[in-house]
Amino acid sequence: MSLPLKGVRILDLSSVILGPYASQILGDYGADVIKIESPEGDSTRRTGPSLQEGMAAIFLGANRNKRSVVLDLKLPRAREALLALVDTADVFMHSIRPQKLTALGIAPDTLMPRNPRLVYAGLHGFGQDGPYGGKPAYDDIIQGLSGLAALMERQGGEPRYLPTIAADKTCGLVAAHAILAALFARERTGRGSFVEVPMFESLVGYVLVEHYYGHHFDPVLSAPGYPRVLAPSRRPYRTLDGYVCMMPYTNAHWRQFFAEVGQPQLASEARFADIAARTKNIEALYALAGEFIAARSTAEWLATCERLDIPAAPMHRLEDLEHDPHLAATGFFRSVDDEVLGNVRFPGVGVRVDGSALGLTMPPRLGEHTREVLREAGLSEQQIDDVVAGSAPHVPMPPAKETTP
Repeated sequence: MSLPLKGVRILDLSSVILGPYASQILGDYGADVIKIESPEGDSTRRTGPSLQEGMAAIFLGANRNKRSVVLDLKLPRAREALLALVDTADVFMHSIRPQKLTALGIAPDTLMPRNPRLVYAGLHGFGQDGPYGGKPAYDDIIQGLSGLAALMERQGGEPRYLPTIAADKTCGLVAAHAILAALFARERTGRGSFVEVPMFESLVGYVLVEHYYGHHFDPVLSAPGYPRVLAPSRRPYRTLDGYVCMMPYTNAHWRQFFAEVGQPQLASEARFADIAARTKNIEALYALAGEFIAARSTAEWLATCERLDIPAAPMHRLEDLEHDPHLAATGFFRSVDDEVLGNVRFPGVGVRVDGSALGLTMPPRLGEHTREVLREAGLSEQQIDDVVAGSAPHVPMPPAKETTP
């Protein structure tokens, strides 16, 4: 299978999750992603359980389908090696605060004239032209500033962060599609472009898709916030023996549901007669539905919803996912046989290209491909020796043989 981004070379100087998640997506589509790391390596190499130094769980989750090069950019010869790589690259991406770029010699106005076809992607906390420009940002900061934590307060009574790194991963998706759009434009124009992906603005746009609500209008028609998803009773329904995720949504769904529980007249009540009325009275609707659902078992409701064509599913816990029959049938979870770590399992990629699943290779050891990549950039063996001597990983990690699933 020929992957869509085969032949596209990406230099990724980002770390933690935002940038690495974006470049992992591009690597899944076949791009040659070269992860440029400091001698200490990405901090996620030491985050979570591990069987080998530098190959911890969080690193494995966001760095498949990449090669690793170690460059100590404080050293002139390492910066020169990076510039040689830039000359061969299609995309240069980083998550470095903008004010630090010039000192490292990697600002857009330095690299883009050198390689006019380069797509330069800066993944920042905030847009550079606002008062927050240049400030540091992590997932928790952006979740709080974007309104997500306050949405949790409106639903549950106290502000909380979502129990997933939603800002990093959402903005990583934004970065991936922004880079793809810039590559597509380059195919038409022959020239690269500077792409800025600010986390704050990106996540605010994500949150306000439904929650801007009545503020679309002048004068405003309601407070911001979509009532259906803010309802405290919007949660998996408790059943006799567990939980079920059910979502009657259309008029027909609710007529069928109320008829099933022996209360067909409720579907005609003014509070529930159509989607506009249900949205205004959503908390009462969900609370009432919950009372009916609690009277039967999960299996009974799944069978009932199948019969009535109402969307429903069991509530999985994380440990259930590897045993889900659909994920098993589609081969979603993948394994790589690594000579150091043994059998290593990964969540796969749901996308198919021409009916085939995308490939998966083991995330790289720190600096595993330094010599290989610098040779490809045209450096001599002596130049490579000089770079490697000055940029040796601070934590020794013997490379394992590259494997494919």
